[in-house]
Parts: sequence; C-alpha cells; structure tokens
Amino acid sequence: MNVFVLCTGRCGSTTLIEACHHITNYTSSHESRTGMLGKERLNFPPNHIEADNRLTWILGRLEKAYGDNAIYVHMRRDVQATAESFVKRYDNGGIMQAYRTGGILMNLPLHADPMQVALDYCDTVNSNVEAFLSNKTKKMEFRLEHAKEDFVELCNFIDAEVDMTAALAEFDKAHNASAKRRPVSYRRKLKAMVSSLNALRNPGRLLGVAFAAQMFVANWSNSPYAEMAGV
Repeated sequence: MNVFVLCTGRCGSTTLIEACHHITNYTSSHESRTGMLGKERLNFPPNHIEADNRLTWILGRLEKAYGDNAIYVHMRRDVQATAESFVKRYDNGGIMQAYRTGGILMNLPLHADPMQVALDYCDTVNSNVEAFLSNKTKKMEFRLEHAKEDFVELCNFIDAEVDMTAALAEFDKAHNASAKRRPVSYRRKLKAMVSSLNALRNPGRLLGVAFAAQMFVANWSNSPYAEMAGV
C-alpha cells in the first residue's frame, strides 16, 4: 500500500524521507513527480512513501487516484516555527512565491507582512489536509517535535522493515535547513525587472506578458527606488 506524507513544507518532511530510506520493504522519495502532468503526476509505484507538500493543492486528484486505499500521514510542526522558516525563504522562490505573487493570493498589498503571509499559507494547507483526511480510515499525525517517537509509530503502522537505529539517527542531522533570511539583493531585483521588461517585447506571449508585469510590480515594490518614489 502507498503512503502519502501531506504537509506544508518546512516541517521536517525531507528528514522523514531520509529516515524512510532505511526501510527495506518500501521505496521512498521527496517531491519526486512534481513536474509530471496528467495521470503520471500520481503514478507512484506500489509500496512507496511519498512526501510532497504540493499534493495538498491536488487533493481532489489524489482522492480519485487512491481514495481510502492508501495510508496518509499529516506531518506537522509548530505553526509559528514553520512560518518563521518560510519567512527565511520569502524572497527565494518556491511555494511561498507561488502562493503570494498571484498564484493563489491576488492583489496582496505590496508591503504585506511576510510572517502573516506565511501563517496564512500554513493555515490554508493544514485546513486542506484536515478536510481531506476527515473520511480516511488509515491515517496518522506526525509531529516534528517528537519525530523519533512518531517514526517508530509510523513504522509499526505500515509494517515497515527498518534499520531503526540508522533511521532514527537521521533526525539528529540537519536536512534542507533554512539559512537566516538575507537582505534583498537589489542588483538581482533590478536584473529581474529588466528580464521582465524584455519579456514584454514579444506581444504574442500574452501569458508571459501578464507574468512579467506581475513580477515587475513585485520586484519594484521591494526596491529602494520604490521607497524613494513613496510606493
């Protein structure tokens, strides 16, 4: 049976999969099919453990493909700590940029507090997962704060054959940790604005124009020139 780890991200899912690599009767991977379309997006091999925070945005498709014929793990971390980790990556692309720059939120104020945006994202994702799991019979919650205990419970739950000593040691290592948020590189921001303007030269790519305009506004609002202009 397949196991899906549903989460916000920034909650230890990479480390969990590193621990799962020590399980011999399941394969495991982290965000392994994020670039796939159609049926291939959810075409995982049998007896596979997959952690992917983007699954929380295609739960309807996950329901159709697996429904109650899978095991679901809702991986969680203290929401304040999770949001703080996202804030450290606020300007570095990834799911937060997709969430806040027109992918999900529209017309977000230019100077919205990054912490509030991150908390909003976490609440949205966790609410999606809770609703999805409300009618599932094979599910468990996994808390990063007591990861070792929950990993033992998970292995018992899925009848995993595991080198437990090696697996638990993974939780003592730093995997995919967020560095302290660095000051915005305005040279990089200006380069992005120039790239956005260059994209506008091709009138045939209407979607590209829309995205370029969106990125121009996002980059301009974070620049010192916006402050001088009173934006």
